Amino acid sequence: MFKILITDSLPQDILSRYDRAENVSVDNKAGISKEELVEILPKYDGLVVRSRTKVTAEVIAAAGNLKIIGRAGAGVDNIDVAEATKRGIIVMNTPGGNTIAATEHTLAMILAVMRNIPRANASLLEEKWDRKSYMGRELYEKTIGIIGLGKIGYGVAKRLNGFECKLLAYDPIVTKDIADRVDVQLVELDELLEKSDIITLHAPKIPETMNLINKERLEKCKDGVVIVNVARGGIVNEGDLLKALNSGKVSAAALDVYSSEPPTNFELVKHPNVVATPHLGASTREAQDKVADMILEQMLEYFEKNVARNAVNV
Repeated sequence: MFKILITDSLPQDILSRYDRAENVSVDNKAGISKEELVEILPKYDGLVVRSRTKVTAEVIAAAGNLKIIGRAGAGVDNIDVAEATKRGIIVMNTPGGNTIAATEHTLAMILAVMRNIPRANASLLEEKWDRKSYMGRELYEKTIGIIGLGKIGYGVAKRLNGFECKLLAYDPIVTKDIADRVDVQLVELDELLEKSDIITLHAPKIPETMNLINKERLEKCKDGVVIVNVARGGIVNEGDLLKALNSGKVSAAALDVYSSEPPTNFELVKHPNVVATPHLGASTREAQDKVADMILEQMLEYFEKNVARNAVNV
């Protein structure tokens, strides 16, 4: 019998369904510490995590019989994929499972930052009636630059068409045919930076995208540009963004992800022109059910048929 360990919170009804599968046992130990994980991991053939558990080289070294690590979500930056590969352990994720959730959260963040909704709400909760301080801006006819036109970027573009925006996108691997389907003009990064009123990021976290939005690139942007990041922390250089907010080069920012989670420095999050959420892009009931179902189904498929669907290192 194959044993699967769950160390992060997954919906109980999904776990119960797979716990009844033949030849597989599922142990739910959500929230365990790194020390506990290292101690018990040698007993298991599979490990399922979300973003909380850090599957470091040290954890992988203690794995013993581990054959596969499953990420209930798309990003695998909390897993040392190189170390897993070195030890012959498959790493798989669930791309697309949280596409709608992340797409809708992006739209929510754009609207919230453009209309000052969080600050206005906080003011009203203090029993203040202050309409003048929270004058907003419309999306209508704004130029929005989308960096990364994958599933989420594509979904954001599709929905922004309803606001009658002009859409630009930078994505070196997307074809014009795909962009044309959502009325998006593909441009080089510098042109996107120079022309966009709002820039929203939907790129993966890879060496080529680390600090993609930095001091040099922010200087190329329009004065008063709005930066939105619901992708991955580290793609935007937070120190450079804070300086640009303080100078007024960036008028506002909406952030769901951070270079360190939780942040160790809250100065950027507390800036009056920042709308911030604690990595909620995939946090809908529907998305969590979907990615939990997907990753456990994929792991069963591997153990029963030796098929590693959505493996990122095979």
